[in-house]
Amino acid sequence: MLRTGLRWKLSAAIAAVGALVAVSLSLVVHNAARYSMLSNARDLADERVQIAQRNYETSGRTNFPGIKIDDPDLPEDLLAKVTADRRATYVAGGPSGVPDIWAAVPLKDGRILSLHTGFTDRSAAVLDDLDQALLIGSSVLVFGGCALGVLIGGQLSRRLRKAATAARQVAQGETDVRVRDAIGGVVRDETDDLARAVDAMADALSRRLEAERRVTADIAHELRTPVTGLLTAAELLPPGRPTELVRDRAQAMRTLVEDVLEVARLDSASERAELQDILLGEFVSRRVAARDAAIKMRVVHESQVTTDPRRLERVLINLLVNAAKHGRPPIEVTVEGRVIRVRDHGPGFPEELLAHGPSRFRTGSTDRAGHGHGLGLTIAAGQARVLGARLTFRNVRPVAAPEDVPAEGAVAVLWLPEHAPTNTGSYPMLPE
Repeated sequence: MLRTGLRWKLSAAIAAVGALVAVSLSLVVHNAARYSMLSNARDLADERVQIAQRNYETSGRTNFPGIKIDDPDLPEDLLAKVTADRRATYVAGGPSGVPDIWAAVPLKDGRILSLHTGFTDRSAAVLDDLDQALLIGSSVLVFGGCALGVLIGGQLSRRLRKAATAARQVAQGETDVRVRDAIGGVVRDETDDLARAVDAMADALSRRLEAERRVTADIAHELRTPVTGLLTAAELLPPGRPTELVRDRAQAMRTLVEDVLEVARLDSASERAELQDILLGEFVSRRVAARDAAIKMRVVHESQVTTDPRRLERVLINLLVNAAKHGRPPIEVTVEGRVIRVRDHGPGFPEELLAHGPSRFRTGSTDRAGHGHGLGLTIAAGQARVLGARLTFRNVRPVAAPEDVPAEGAVAVLWLPEHAPTNTGSYPMLPE
């Protein structure tokens, strides 16, 4: 699909309208001027033929050049009118496109006196000069319309681009950004109405999300104490299979509560990273080895990065847990510069996750074998934002294979920033 800017669309529209108006006016003026000149030429020929008639009937001689008696070249239409005893004029097209002017009058002796002249060179020159002036004026009108369209469209397009940038910032979680303040300007138009509507929508959505976050955090916080007590009580039960089941479920509930609290903290955008300089390959290798020795680890290129080790470890562990729970071995971890890739060989990520990103309490169990609450990848994505990193997901398919071919695995890629993520409010952690 062809995509063009608003300024060029508006400029093209104004230019097209200007060209249409210019062409229409030029045709009207040209035809009116030509008709007026031809009318004057016919009136002059009529006056001359009348004078020639009087002189001929008085003296028997013609006194104008071009006057003929019974001219055999007289046009048939003019001859028919003169034969009916009527004085008449006639305009015929000449061989070179220049009109021929005819005038004829019947004489008393039954013969026909006629005058044949051409469109004067002076009239043709005036008409040419008029056409040239109309062409220049039309061109100026079209180019002026284009310039005006670019000017007006550019201003409107600039305001819309500022509004779109501000709206994207709001969508990325910058709740203090307002579209109306971003576009600025003195002129009030429909763009301001759109900006106010977007700001009102963002405020309402922000209040609703904050209310939901508070409710979620309050519920998880209130559940924390009884769940801890339940887990403590489960430790006092006598050994046996029922006790193991109770402990397992109590521990799962405690993990869920802690995950919900962490998601609530990440949603509040109040989390800040404590930055340290680490060797990424060495750091990841140690965590992977401690997690599962069966995971294939490869460091392509070592790199020193500035990040929060605790949050980076949280992201890495969540990705490994997700690969083990929903994918199939072998699980492969690759470090290349500031990029970490975690791949499994399972059925791949669900299409909804690839399209919209991780969503809490959505595990995509219809597409991938496994169970869970869908918070692991949500927390990983949230912690990645705190680190100023980018977390992407994709499925591995054979080269040039269509979309309906089953995936051969899932790949999660963490792109750490080149510089310390100061835009997230993070700060360096000083050594003790």
